[in-house]
Amino acid sequence: MANYKTCKECDAGLLDDDIAIYRKLVHRGADEFLCIDCLGKQLGCTREKIERLIQYYRESGQCTLFR
Repeated sequence: MANYKTCKECDAGLLDDDIAIYRKLVHRGADEFLCIDCLGKQLGCTREKIERLIQYYRESGQCTLFR
């Protein structure tokens, strides 16, 4: 069953950006998600780097996940 409300690792509430970046970086068709902090741990990068990627995709206007 799809869970669009909480992180599958830590149960933190999810925002639209959490879902969008998970779909962009991990799996476009995902129906369970990690929050930005848990995604950073899984990918071995910082929250700040992921937030910069979100900002980049939003400003580029090319990715429909960030409109």
